[in-house]
Amino acid sequence: MKVTKLAQLTGHNAAIFALANSKDERHFLSGAGDGWVVEWDLDAPDLGKLLAKLESRIFSILFLRKSNKIVAGDMDGGVHWIDLEHPSATKDIAHHKKGVFAILELENSVITVGGDGKLSKWDLAQMRSTESYFLSNQSLRCIDYCEARNELAVGGSDGAIYRLDATTLELRQKIDSTHSNSVFSLCYSPSAKYLLSGGRDAYLNVWDLEKDFEKINAQPAHLFTINSINFNAEASLFATASRDKTVKIWDASNFELLKVLEGGRDGGHFNSVNKVLWSKAGNLLISAGDDRSIILWKIEN
Repeated sequence: MKVTKLAQLTGHNAAIFALANSKDERHFLSGAGDGWVVEWDLDAPDLGKLLAKLESRIFSILFLRKSNKIVAGDMDGGVHWIDLEHPSATKDIAHHKKGVFAILELENSVITVGGDGKLSKWDLAQMRSTESYFLSNQSLRCIDYCEARNELAVGGSDGAIYRLDATTLELRQKIDSTHSNSVFSLCYSPSAKYLLSGGRDAYLNVWDLEKDFEKINAQPAHLFTINSINFNAEASLFATASRDKTVKIWDASNFELLKVLEGGRDGGHFNSVNKVLWSKAGNLLISAGDDRSIILWKIEN
């Protein structure tokens, strides 16, 4: 495998916690501790465009293509609906009592999970919460959606993974003690056969959804917390990001490690790596972290 560092993007004045796809495959968004939401163009990566400035640290972001809006979650539990065409219509809603750690789009709604242990469903048109469920007395740290199974998976600081019906939000299964500490990252495989989880215990676990959630692989993948897991478009690879300052690339067919990207040797990050995102524009991996920078990596098999 050949990995080439294409660019290192700077401009944020604080740690970057969030990455998200934007209006097309050539653009992506970042959100950081400086409260900025920035759009980046892969054809001109040195020129980030400031789209919004919030008063609190941004932990999560989501771009809504149909309505040209951005939903951002902050450290204080605020959910911000940023209207890019009509800025005066932007809504700032104090909702979760603590940080909003993850946001995803689900058909005609948005789902948020927060540090108050609550999962909330939001109406897209009205930009308001319609349902909320308390899943845990501790923080909910991550969420992912599997369309083929009509299922949501939520990871908590209580070490549990919650599987919910995506239509009704009813709890299908709670799996306790999936990690010895908080579950920080979750990602369904594109085949819908596996769920991958990463924890504060630095373990990468693979759960077989066709075998009653059997754990088929568990390995100490990093030295510290696994903050993010993401598959590439071809579903042949996935990447993990960690507080140990590394990005790792894995074979999706057998869960074996293929490449480690670190600061000194590869020009990678020198602080915690908080998020990884695969772009559909070629086999391009995007990573961001506490060093206030975003790195673009070209991956070639």
